Amino acid sequence: MIRHNYLEASRSTMYKTLKSYLKTDRKFLGSMLKIALPIMIQNLVTSSLNMADTIMVGKLGETEIAAVGIANQYFFFFTMILVGLCGGCSVFISQYWGKRDFTNIKRMLGLGLVSVLFISIVFMAAGFINPGKIISVFNKDSTVVELGGGYLFIVLFSYIFTAITFIYSYSLRSIGNTVAPLIVNIAALLCNVFFNYILIFGKFGAPALGVEGAAIATLIARVVETIILVFLVYKDNGVLAANLTELKDINLDFVKKSYKIIVPVLLNDVLWAMASLIYSVVYGRMGTGPTAAVQITNTVSNMFMVVTFGMASASAIMVGNSIGEGKEEQTIDYAKKFMGISLYVSIILGAILALTSPLILGLFNVSNEVRRSTLIMLYIISFIFIVRFLGMVIIVGILRGSGDARSSLIIEGSTMWFIGVPLTIMGAFLFKLPVHLVYALAILEEVAKLFLGLIRLKSRKWIINIT
Repeated sequence: MIRHNYLEASRSTMYKTLKSYLKTDRKFLGSMLKIALPIMIQNLVTSSLNMADTIMVGKLGETEIAAVGIANQYFFFFTMILVGLCGGCSVFISQYWGKRDFTNIKRMLGLGLVSVLFISIVFMAAGFINPGKIISVFNKDSTVVELGGGYLFIVLFSYIFTAITFIYSYSLRSIGNTVAPLIVNIAALLCNVFFNYILIFGKFGAPALGVEGAAIATLIARVVETIILVFLVYKDNGVLAANLTELKDINLDFVKKSYKIIVPVLLNDVLWAMASLIYSVVYGRMGTGPTAAVQITNTVSNMFMVVTFGMASASAIMVGNSIGEGKEEQTIDYAKKFMGISLYVSIILGAILALTSPLILGLFNVSNEVRRSTLIMLYIISFIFIVRFLGMVIIVGILRGSGDARSSLIIEGSTMWFIGVPLTIMGAFLFKLPVHLVYALAILEEVAKLFLGLIRLKSRKWIINIT
């Protein structure tokens, strides 16, 4: 009876707290949803269609899933560098937008374009030299190396288009335009799935190209995505529709000032990407089955992380805009509200993931062993979903948006490299644990990340006006 009353009181307290958040500031909720919802929908579309992509390739077999998954690790590392560069630029753009400093917004867009195009050329050149060698770093299976190398060689041509899309998408979000990137993303990914269906399986008279067909479909989609996005930017003639003179209006002092913030953000994402690549190498060396299990786990879990990405992006943009306006107390209030709403949303999503995981796994044509390991990993993720959600909102959202990139770098870099990576390597090669237990060890760093992030948030030293 006492326990029942306690539970009822706890539910009542949680309900009243959530209700107070919703009633406190409707303007805040409106601004948050205006930014977060399109990003959530965009990420949901991306994750859903990526899962459809994985399912299509998965119909060919576990080896094909592993080959494409490993080839995409190179693309993943490339995109993490893009995320770091574009994320660093967006910190400035969101604060400049708060100040309505349109000249410096265009300068920052120009600096961002130069930076991402340079990185894309470097990655393309390195990949073209020996794509098979890159695949062999992760997996020694000759069939996987051959299939993955062929896939990577074709997809490399899309990197320059991806770079342009990234910088414009991040810049549009920073000024509050989240709809244009959403529309473009939906069009591109529908295009990707359509051509996947045709070229992988040889429909409508086209040859059945298998894994190479998936690569060609990805290339076509990236080109379409870039063309539509740039067209929309210049069609509306908004603040980002800069001419060549405005984009080139960059001096050495501007570059130095900008890269003081961009470099920590970039290093943060690069270190995170490198650690993730080490995880992939570890899983790849454990065999094709474990690699396929992790690939499916990540694809499914990313569908549930779309809300997290939306909340983190919204918090970064709104916190950055608020600091640019010079409203410190409002900024602190925003951070509290984001944390409160994130707490409740993460509990609900974790429960849904746990309940639906067995049903989702029925879509994949894999062995019972792979299915069992994948299901256990999905249950692990659902159990600590609240930790992962809140950690991302703090690190990628509030701290980064506030200009406190150095703290984000220290927290995320230290937890991954001193907790996650060592435990994963020891679990796989020293203790010879099954893949789901190795995966569980890797996730322990998320707990430490949240703890350190909460300490930094409580200090209030994270509010930095970088403009």
